[in-house]
Amino acid sequence: MFYRFIQILIKVGMRLYYSEIRVKNRDFLEHDGPMIIIANHPNTMVDAWLVGNVCKRPVYFMAKGTFFNNKLKMWLLRSLNLVPINRATEEKTKGVSNDQSFEECFKILEQGKTLVIYPEGNSLMERQLRQLKSGTARIALEVERRNGGKLNLKVVPMGLVYLQAEKFKSSILVNVAEGKAVTHHSAEFETNQSSASRKLTDEFRNQLERVLVTTQSKEQEVLIECLTNAIQSRYRGEKNGVEAHVDLMKNVRDRVELFNLMEPWKIEEIQASMYNINWRVNKLKIKSDFLDRKFRSVMFIRQIIFSFLGLIIGFPLFIFGFVHNFLPYKLTDKLMPLLVKHIEFFAPVAILLGLVLYPFNYVVFIYLAKLWFDFSWLENLIYFLSMLLSGMFAHAFARYMKHISYKWNYLFLVINEREALVELKNQRQKLFDLVFD
Repeated sequence: MFYRFIQILIKVGMRLYYSEIRVKNRDFLEHDGPMIIIANHPNTMVDAWLVGNVCKRPVYFMAKGTFFNNKLKMWLLRSLNLVPINRATEEKTKGVSNDQSFEECFKILEQGKTLVIYPEGNSLMERQLRQLKSGTARIALEVERRNGGKLNLKVVPMGLVYLQAEKFKSSILVNVAEGKAVTHHSAEFETNQSSASRKLTDEFRNQLERVLVTTQSKEQEVLIECLTNAIQSRYRGEKNGVEAHVDLMKNVRDRVELFNLMEPWKIEEIQASMYNINWRVNKLKIKSDFLDRKFRSVMFIRQIIFSFLGLIIGFPLFIFGFVHNFLPYKLTDKLMPLLVKHIEFFAPVAILLGLVLYPFNYVVFIYLAKLWFDFSWLENLIYFLSMLLSGMFAHAFARYMKHISYKWNYLFLVINEREALVELKNQRQKLFDLVFD
């Protein structure tokens, strides 16, 4: 009951914090028998919340023993289906036995349940897939050995791809791969556990790399993300959304790796062109993909007029949402630098803080409304929902106003700096051709 309540609460927080959470190949999670889900680990607690909400049935997580360092934490985390494990690189936690934890994992799987393991071990916000620990393979092979290879265990790789994991209203793609059995290593596991576990771990790595946008270095990661943002466009008939963005990132990554191998001199040319385009786009205060827009004066002016009318009509609701949500929004901004030292904890702490500050803020407004207007319980409920919904609208409205400002800038450039705009558009097209030709 407690697990379900927390799951629903966190799901609400996640949906409010991230603008899009797209799950690809969810049907691969439909398995009657036991499953081990393996995933990358860039975003600390959010990764666990994400996997827990993607799966229809309750899941159990392996977590480092240092989280369980007092009785209250032990009770709370155990009630949320977390299984503690002492890592070799950290001090052992009192009350945590690895033998007992592994035995618990075996029983979870033997009961046909789902176990989630992050084989990288620790959490770092990067696209590099770090070295995988062999513990997952050992658990999978041992539980099959204990059950004569008839358990029908599946190991399901899950790629958690964040566009900007820490950023409010960013997007996530959860990319699920087809589950694989592990019994093809059972015979070797009987005679050489270390070798069989190592080979299976290598397979896990290959499977995870297929559902992620992995990079070789931080420099390559920055290049791929900047290049993707520079050439992505909604005006070339391409699909929108996080899945399309990730597909483009993969294509860019593949091209960059090919250039590194075959034509490394092209990388410098691409970087120089990309930085020049990004600098000029930022200076002009327009969006990069506006360069692909076909300018039709009548249509564009009509869009500007309707946008302006939309701003006028929506402005009162924006003010209502702004007034009722400004304090917790700014308070979160002020508290985050004090509470968070590592970027990997930014999103989970912000979500938890929001789940506390916003309801408390709404309760204060409801209390004041009760004193001044003597609202009924139904009016209080409507007031509460209006504050929540108008807050979401206010944020979307602020983003829309920024988008309109880009449109205005683009219109003035078309009228006054048309040649410079055409030149920049040609440079961007050359960059696109340089990458994909």
